[in-house]
Amino acid sequence: MNSLVSSSHLQLAALALGTVGWILCTVSMGTVEWRVWHVDNTTIISSGIAWVGIWKVCFISYLQVSPGYKEQFCHKFSGYDSFIPAEIYAAQGLLLIAMFMGLLGLTATIFALRNVYMGIAHKTFITRFFLVGGCFYIFAGLCVLIPVSWNFYSVAHNQSIDFPPSYYMPSSPAAQEVGAAIPVGIVAVILLLLSGIFSLVYRFPVTRTAITKC
Repeated sequence: MNSLVSSSHLQLAALALGTVGWILCTVSMGTVEWRVWHVDNTTIISSGIAWVGIWKVCFISYLQVSPGYKEQFCHKFSGYDSFIPAEIYAAQGLLLIAMFMGLLGLTATIFALRNVYMGIAHKTFITRFFLVGGCFYIFAGLCVLIPVSWNFYSVAHNQSIDFPPSYYMPSSPAAQEVGAAIPVGIVAVILLLLSGIFSLVYRFPVTRTAITKC
């Protein structure tokens, strides 16, 4: 059992990193600050700054254009909004997939580690579950990497969004910068990919006991 446990230190680290990466993926998905728009007209957008997320757009207004939010106005995107750019739609779908894949990766890793620490030296189960968990982690990391990179590209090229009048947003900002959600997503990508690599490099210890039980 000692050799079995000592062979899985990297996989235990993979579980820790994967958990943090999965949480950061969730945080990035729920954070509205994907793009920070700077606007010249402060009549409605009083602070001159608006936050464009993948689910909604928000800004501070002292005109109280939205009674429910007092000074903060938020308008949620609809699935029928044709003005939403492809990178935002992609982020919505891919991050949901990443959350699901990451959760499956964590489940597979936990099951494999349970067998290791309980001394159940079943080579096939342990190896395959680490392998499956690693693949799920890597797939989740790639699902986060695509929308993060795509939206970073859009910000770097100051691309506009043709908002309808009900959003009280200009079609293009004076300038825009990367919001907090993108660097959080980058960290999530790194952690998920590392988790996948650590899980995939697992090697079952070759011992007389292990061979007998397999």
